[in-house]
Parts: sequence; C-alpha cells; structure tokens
Amino acid sequence: MRALKWSVLIAAILLVIGVAALTFYIVPQQDAKMNVVIDHAPYVISEDAQAFHDTLTVADLHSDSLLWARSLANRNDRGHVDIPRLVEGNVKLQVFSAVTKSPRGLNFDENDGQGADDISLLAKVQFWPPRSWSSIYERAAYQAERLIKLEDNGNLVIARDAQSFKSAMAGDKLVALLLTEGAHPLEGKIENIERLYDKGYRIMGLQHFFDNELGGSMHGKSKSGLTPFGRDAVIEMRRMGIIIDVAHSSEAVVRDVLAMSDTPLIISHGGVRSACPATANRNLPDELLLEITGRGGIIGIGYFDGVICDISPGGIADAVIYAVDILGADAVALGSDFDGTVTTTLDTSELAAITQALMQKGMERRVITKVMGGNAVRFFSENLGK
Repeated sequence: MRALKWSVLIAAILLVIGVAALTFYIVPQQDAKMNVVIDHAPYVISEDAQAFHDTLTVADLHSDSLLWARSLANRNDRGHVDIPRLVEGNVKLQVFSAVTKSPRGLNFDENDGQGADDISLLAKVQFWPPRSWSSIYERAAYQAERLIKLEDNGNLVIARDAQSFKSAMAGDKLVALLLTEGAHPLEGKIENIERLYDKGYRIMGLQHFFDNELGGSMHGKSKSGLTPFGRDAVIEMRRMGIIIDVAHSSEAVVRDVLAMSDTPLIISHGGVRSACPATANRNLPDELLLEITGRGGIIGIGYFDGVICDISPGGIADAVIYAVDILGADAVALGSDFDGTVTTTLDTSELAAITQALMQKGMERRVITKVMGGNAVRFFSENLGK
C-alpha cells in the first residue's frame, strides 16, 4: 500500500513538472522560434517622421496573435503583437485572425488538408478547452472568447457593425475585428456561419493552406473553384453582412466569388505578384487584384517572405508604393500577418519605421495617411453590416 502511495505521488510530481515545462518553457520557446523578429539595432526615427506617425490612424488587417498562449494584455518579450506594443506603434485598429487548422509540412505550393493537423496539437499543449481539440469550429469559438475577455477587461473594443465601429474609432481604445483564417470552422454546416457571427466574427476567409468544403485553396491540390456548398456559404455571408477575405483562395474561387456579386472583398495579407515574381505561388495575379480593388476592395501588404521580396522597413515601403502605383492610393493597406509563424524585421511597436521609409521614398503624406490606416477605416465604415 505504501509503495502504491509513493507511486501515485511520484506520478503526480512528474505530471506537475511536465505541465510546468510545457507552460513555462516548451510552448514559449516554440512561440519565440516561430514568430521571429530579426535582431536589429533600434530604428532611428526622425522627429518629423515620429510626429507625423503619431498623427496617423494606423490599422493592420491581419494578426494571428490569438493562436498563442501569451497574455495580449501585457507586453511580451516574444512574438510580434500585444496591446502595449500596439499602443507604442500607434495602432488604432487591429484585425485578429483565428487560425484553426494547419496541415503538417505547410508550404505555398501544395498541401493536403487530410493529414496531421498542427493546430490540434497546439490546442492540446497550450491547454485549450478539450472541446477545441477535435472541433475546428470550437477552436474559432475559443479564440473569439479570448478576445471577448480582453474586451470585458477594458483592454479593447470589438466592433460588430458599422455603427459600433464608427463609435469605437472615435474613442480612445484599441478597436478590434475578428476574422476566420479560412471557412473550415463551418465544418460543412451553413448554420455555423451564424454561430461564428454570434461569436463576433465579421470577416471570413474562405480558404487557408488547403482545399476545404467551400473550394480550392491557392496552396491546395485541386486549385478548383467554389463548390455548391461554397456558393451557398458566400450567399449567406453576404446576406449577413460578413466581409469576405480571399487572401488564400485559389484563382478559380476568386473568379467565382467576383462573378456572384459586386460586394467588395479584401485580401487581408498579401502582395502584388508583378512586384516580386517569386511570390507567384502566394499572391494573386495583378489582373485579379485590379478587379478586386476596382470594385472597392482593399489589399493588406504583408511584411514577410513569400508576399514581398524585401522584408526590411524599406522593402515593405517599396511594396506599398508599388501597390499604390498599380492599384491606386485608395486600395492599399497594411496586412502584417504578425504572429502567423512568420519572420519579420520589426514588431508592431516599430511601425513608425515604415512611415519614415515611405516619407524618405517620396510618398505624399496624404497617401501615407491612407495606406497606414485610413483606407482600412474607410472600408470597414462602409462595408461592415448594419
């Protein structure tokens, strides 16, 4: 009996040690390795550039920060985004994306969504609720709940319609919007659109890195267009006033969505293919970008390899300038993909470096005001549901 008690005690101690190792070492270390800011000397920002940056309403169309087990209310020494660093970067509007499924061996060329799912593993090792371990919908629901908790604690305001968005933008708190990275949280059920809407999601990506029930991904096997279910889902999203993000959708899906109506779309994080031909397996062709933006849509320029060729602040500025030249000053925004397992040269506290680079490269201040946030604010003011 005594031996059994000792065995139970030892097992309990080992369990506690294992949980502590996961919580305080393994998970944080993986987070730091996957969401890298390349070491650099502090960016030297001129007084003029900093003063101008401080007048801007800065907006970012894409961050995956809800995926990681760190408090967004506190300043962290890893990753790209938290509320204190958003404040330091003068960010007023942040779109938070929910990543819910990610196939093993992720790549831009071709992925099979049927294999091992890294988000299932991440949910377990980060001690997400067990309901999320096997349900893609519940992973989206849990990430929304994390953001709602920040709202309840007074850290930010989640906009849910055009009126609440405009009111929140007039206030002094960070304004947040919720986006699903792909519509696989629907799990093949149209009624899950309303369930996600009730959780606060007002933007939905159709695909991520693999084909799903709605149609082909840019990085999937089929490269196909919308399925019948996908068409029904797009109709329902539009009926509910949900904005559609085609950042990872196949060209065929994008063409199908465009053929269904003139409702403006977004590309929350991406780039212009002709600016960097090496991004052909990640960015849509220019003619599709022109059609999207010609109908009032916007594109968020990412900060990472795969969507642009140079990830320095100057390189990001070059990508923004090229996009403005091709698509127009009203069509371009920022779409960092911060905390999306990307390597960057800055975190969200350092966005004045992009403002300064745009100034140094000769972009007019009225245009900088648009691309750094004005276009995003206008777009959501006009296109969020009533």
